[in-house]
Amino acid sequence: MTEPSAEPRHARPGTSPRRRRIATIIAGGVAVVLVAAAGVAVWKYVDLSNGIRRSAVTMPTGSANPGVAQNTGESNILIMGLDSRVDQNGKPLPQEIYDAIRAGDQSDGGYNANVLMFIHIPANGGKASGISIPRDDYASLSGSPDGVARSKIKEAYGLALDEKLRELRKQGVAEADAYQQARTAARQTQIQTVSDFLGGVRIDHFVEITMGAFYEIAKAVQPITVCLNHATQDRFSGADFQAGVQQIDASQAMSFVRQRRDTGPTDLELTDLDRTRRQQAFIVSLAVQLRQAKTFTDFGTLQSLIDTAKTYIAVDDGLDLLSFASQAQRLSGGNIDFQTLPVERYESIDGKSVNIVDLAKIRAIVDAVLNPPTTKPEAPATAGPTAAPTPTDPATPELPANTYTDSATPLQSGAIPCVN
Repeated sequence: MTEPSAEPRHARPGTSPRRRRIATIIAGGVAVVLVAAAGVAVWKYVDLSNGIRRSAVTMPTGSANPGVAQNTGESNILIMGLDSRVDQNGKPLPQEIYDAIRAGDQSDGGYNANVLMFIHIPANGGKASGISIPRDDYASLSGSPDGVARSKIKEAYGLALDEKLRELRKQGVAEADAYQQARTAARQTQIQTVSDFLGGVRIDHFVEITMGAFYEIAKAVQPITVCLNHATQDRFSGADFQAGVQQIDASQAMSFVRQRRDTGPTDLELTDLDRTRRQQAFIVSLAVQLRQAKTFTDFGTLQSLIDTAKTYIAVDDGLDLLSFASQAQRLSGGNIDFQTLPVERYESIDGKSVNIVDLAKIRAIVDAVLNPPTTKPEAPATAGPTAAPTPTDPATPELPANTYTDSATPLQSGAIPCVN
């Protein structure tokens, strides 16, 4: 009598029950890992959402100027970078950061919004636009904080904070509570000032970062690739860079974005507008680095970024962090360009060096961003042969065909730009 076959009649030839069990175990293990990873991702999102500083600010609706109305599906975000040397609770930063930024300690700086960038994200998935507002533009300050009706646009934050803090202290409000309420009032004033300055535009959300946040983010993803048109040195910011493509660490990144003069042996002339262009270029370089390093799948780096956000970054109550992260990931692929608002001339008013601007021109630029033409004009035909593109090493960051020496020229994302 023959033994019954150990292999069922319907089994695929060459596949034993033991192998099928192994495959099932492996598949189950992969499923467990995926579920665990998803759980970690959700936990990290909840951790960040619960821990990040949120501020109850009434965002401008844009109703002040119907001429720049937008589709409701679009999103406008104001990035505010403060020159304060403290965290979101007003506490000193770690000494490591003070050493790295070479900009003094908690007693230095202030609460000026030295970086103001208006980000417009279209509803249809089109290319987003970043508009940098030079910090010294002479502007009307919303509500005349501390009795100042007009001054540098960056000063709206610090003046409003000072005014509110003195008011709350006089009322006997506890210092910690008074400080946070004053920060909220300062954000409200700065955001409204920017909205009015740009022509009464709608601002949906804000993201506020400090020097501490910038350093910690750069530290989490370093080294970062940047490109300079010229070698340059600056004893004030600590900048000491060669010309061309190079990789920099977090401390050098602070010098890169803060430098606005050259004190080296060259005759290079830099201005505050060059610093603004550097900041734009660094954001583009950072996006390239984040994309290449697959930062959002590295839980260690992701946790470092979350801890940084909880300590040094503030956002409005209504900002959905998951949606914001999705938008940021899309923009990191090169779907955004940057420009700087023009300055007409420089003057000294009340002892301050300020930028005099043409508000009509600025608002026309913003209106063109918010309401672009529905059709693009055809590009003129060019004579002569077109050079074939040069192959690039996939491991090397892609470089644009030209360098950007003029701060008025829009800076395209998706590749490492060369700047002054």
